[in-house]
Amino acid sequence: MTLPLTELAPGGPRLSPIVAGAWRMADWQWDAQQRLRWIEQCAELGVTSFDHADIYGGYAVEGLFGEALALAPALRERLQLVGKCGIKLVAPARPEHRIKHYDSSAAHIAASVETSLRALRSDRLDLLLIHRPDPLMDADEVARAFESLRAAGKVRHFGVSNFTPGQFELLASRFPLVTNQIELHPLQRAPLTDGTLDQLQRLRVRPMIWSPLAGGALLAGGGETERRVQAALGQIGARLGVSAATVAFAWLLRHPSRPLPVAGSRRIDALREAIAAVSLTLDAQDWTEVWQAAAGHEVA
Repeated sequence: MTLPLTELAPGGPRLSPIVAGAWRMADWQWDAQQRLRWIEQCAELGVTSFDHADIYGGYAVEGLFGEALALAPALRERLQLVGKCGIKLVAPARPEHRIKHYDSSAAHIAASVETSLRALRSDRLDLLLIHRPDPLMDADEVARAFESLRAAGKVRHFGVSNFTPGQFELLASRFPLVTNQIELHPLQRAPLTDGTLDQLQRLRVRPMIWSPLAGGALLAGGGETERRVQAALGQIGARLGVSAATVAFAWLLRHPSRPLPVAGSRRIDALREAIAAVSLTLDAQDWTEVWQAAAGHEVA
């Protein structure tokens, strides 16, 4: 299967329209060969972009991924690696952290990238994101750090994650950003109305979407709202001949900001359901039916 790469922003990186999320890899308890096979299967399906962060798996996932990639180093040239930094967790791997906090200093950004590159066994990241807004962020300092990393060839493009429109605008005024990775799904609809997606569409910058299935709640959650959404997804899927998961991904892809969902499952069949959404366009009534099920009322 061939999924053509798609430009994230004018002059930005070209990523696969579905991105594979590696954040749970430490929980899979796989050996290096099994991890490599998962990476290869993703790539065979056309999902060649992989979403990472330094903190995933208690700072372990990048190393697990890199260990697998070292078994087939030529594979790196077919992949696009996305990294994140800026959160400092309290974890055995970082005993110097006495409290969870954010750090967007140039020193931390540079050190985090060096650590990520060593762990991933790669000479560059295709995209680096500031993982969470830092209330102490100095936009000029971050821009200088980005420029230095780009000049050194260690990071090709830069963006943010979980930024408000105002926070995005501030940093983008100092350095070109190519995405804002946000949470969006029928149970988290705020970006549709708080200006986040409006801003990105205006700038022709495509969002990346984390937790597109609400951590599984869209398919298996037991609350009243979740059950309404599950019923709507199931009914639409039955009518269109696809799974409820495919409808959920198609609901995201229907937005004109042209999001790139991050699918974080080790199951290749789950990845196939996400990929099926790329060729499925929901009409406005189907899209609104899912929105209404989540909101509990019709549109105003």
